[in-house]
Amino acid sequence: MKLVTEQMEQYLSGGAWIRKIFEQGLELKKRYGEEAVCDFSLGNPDLPPPAVVGECLAELAGQADRPFAFGYMPNPGYPAVRAALAEHLSAEQGVAVTAADLLLTCGAAGGINVFFRAVLTPGDEVVCPSPYFVEYGFYAANHGATLVPAPTRPDTFDLDIAALEAAITPRTRVVMINSPNNPTGQVYGRETLMELAAMLTRQSAGRDRPIYLLADEPYRFLAYDGVAVPSVLPLYPYSLVIGSFSKNLSLPGERIGFVVVSPDMPGRERLVAGMVFANRIMGFVNAPAVGQALLLRALGHEVDRTVYERRRAAMARVLTEAGYEFFMPRGAFYFFPKSPDPDEVAFVERLAAERVLAVPGRGFGLPGYFRLAFCVDEAVIDRSEPGFARAIAG
Repeated sequence: MKLVTEQMEQYLSGGAWIRKIFEQGLELKKRYGEEAVCDFSLGNPDLPPPAVVGECLAELAGQADRPFAFGYMPNPGYPAVRAALAEHLSAEQGVAVTAADLLLTCGAAGGINVFFRAVLTPGDEVVCPSPYFVEYGFYAANHGATLVPAPTRPDTFDLDIAALEAAITPRTRVVMINSPNNPTGQVYGRETLMELAAMLTRQSAGRDRPIYLLADEPYRFLAYDGVAVPSVLPLYPYSLVIGSFSKNLSLPGERIGFVVVSPDMPGRERLVAGMVFANRIMGFVNAPAVGQALLLRALGHEVDRTVYERRRAAMARVLTEAGYEFFMPRGAFYFFPKSPDPDEVAFVERLAAERVLAVPGRGFGLPGYFRLAFCVDEAVIDRSEPGFARAIAG
């Protein structure tokens, strides 16, 4: 008797590499102890939230006896939170957005699915550069669409505009980018994004439905060495930004994110209305009330990013001294080194034998590499050095 769909059976049999390695790590930690395993599998920020989060939670506890303290609200979120976020995003994104241009969502993932539900029809295609966050393929499939990866430039993982354009077909509805990028740490520069916008303008001309440009930006706050993270909103009228406060406020479990549309988008009110309706009928209903209260108080605050800067330097030192080839991440908290063995799954198994956990690149659509999440204590990075050295020595 079949209990789930054929598609779900395929998902379950294939699994997800990130979770597989994470669960392998749990077993290794049970066997050898926490201190014996260096786990770089999961991008789960370990820094405590800013102090204002705890202060706000204490205040909310004192208000819990009020009627409707955590009751239903308008589907796009509390008006006061949307207004404050619009002001914050106007400064961050370099365009004047209003509360009517955005909605609060259940994390960035919820935002992506709400947007896809509003604009995708079965058979549509979503083009994205490879490597990419593996869940993108599942999110597109949720709405009957197909993810179409396009290669990035070798070694730097920068956008290859010609490759993206070659991937576009009459069924293309969305081009999706992620900067700072998971898993590579690349940040796409303004000139590259302007070239992308010009290409999409050309490709959208004459279509009944425009090609949307969707920028997924949960790591926007975390760029290094003075690197700027340009906004797509001023560059292309059919652009949207999706973000969350999982990383900069260390609140991944609270599921608070947003979608904001370009104020230059013709008829954007209809798209926002469609996403608000999708927010309801997909069962999210609204973003969490507690998360929105925290956001209202914590806008403008963030975790101590200098901790990530030190960890990045430590990880680079370990990899360099062991002899690995890698692109120095310009943002986010990941390294994506080249595997010394063309079969990176086999090499990741060698690392696991040294109790160092990494995720194979094929889990992100690009075999031959592996991902390391350095949102761990610096002591873990230091302890991993002998294991990295022994694994590459073979």
